[in-house]
This record gives sequence, structure tokens and C-alpha cells, in this order.
Amino acid sequence: MMPEEVSRAWEERKGPIVFSTVNREGMPNSIYSTCNSKYDEGAILVADNYFDKTKKNILSQSIGTILFITDQDKSYQLKGKVKYYTEGKIFEDMKKWNPERLPGHGVASLEVEKVYSGSERLL
Repeated sequence: MMPEEVSRAWEERKGPIVFSTVNREGMPNSIYSTCNSKYDEGAILVADNYFDKTKKNILSQSIGTILFITDQDKSYQLKGKVKYYTEGKIFEDMKKWNPERLPGHGVASLEVEKVYSGSERLL
């Protein structure tokens, strides 16, 4: 569960988020994402419109991070396991907010386990 401060900060984020995963050899891969949403207080969703390395990493049991900044220039980093969905409630949720002009092949769900603001651990 995200702390209330972080949940509020998510609503005040600006610009794209940075979504990072790692492959089996530990090589990181980061992407910018503008197609994302808070599913609940424990998961952030990122639409797979054009994933390549990101999807491969997720399917190999990757952990991930999401980095975002607020309108007040405060940064937050969320860390946790990442799951990939192509059907079900989480997938259908993504189809509601992902722009229709984009393919929405699937959706990554980062299950929030750790939260930081700068070097301060909040969860």
C-alpha cells in the first residue's frame, strides 16, 4: 500500500513517468511512459503500446521501478514486482484510459513494495 502522501503526489505528477525493468543478466532498461494509471493503492499500471525489451524483462520475472515528479518538483520512486496482463480486470481497466489510437497490447502492473522520496524510504 502506498503511503497517503505518495498517493496524493501521484495525482499531482507532471510529465511522463520513467518505468524501469531488468533482464535476467541484471541489465536495466528504462522507458518514458505517458499511458499509465494508479489501479489501486498497491499497483501502478503502464500500458504496453510498444514494449519490446520491457515486455521481455517482465516475462522473465523482472522487478521494476517507477520514477515520477510532482508539480512541486518532488520526486518519488516506487519499487516492486512487475506482472503482465493481456486479459482480466487489470487489462480491461487499462483499455478504459489508454488512448484508443494506441494498440494497448497488454499492461504491466508494478506491485508497490517499497517507496522512496529522494533517499528517504517511505515504505
